[in-house]
Amino acid sequence: MNNRLKVLRAERDWSQAHLATELGVSRQTVNALETGRYDPSLPLAFKIARLFQMPIEAIFIDDEA
Repeated sequence: MNNRLKVLRAERDWSQAHLATELGVSRQTVNALETGRYDPSLPLAFKIARLFQMPIEAIFIDDEA
C-alpha cells in the first residue's frame, strides 16, 4: 500500500518526530509508514485521516486497485 504521508507532512513542515507525537506513535513508526514497510492499523489510519482532515482514501492508495 502506498501513501502520501511524507508529502502531507512536508507540506506542513512537520518533522517525523512531530507527526509521531501528534499520532501517539514512535518516529520509527512514522518512518516505516512513509517508506511502505508498515501498513497502519485501521484506528491509526483513521487518526491520520482526522489529523490531516482528509478521507483515508486520499492518503492511502491501494496498490491492487
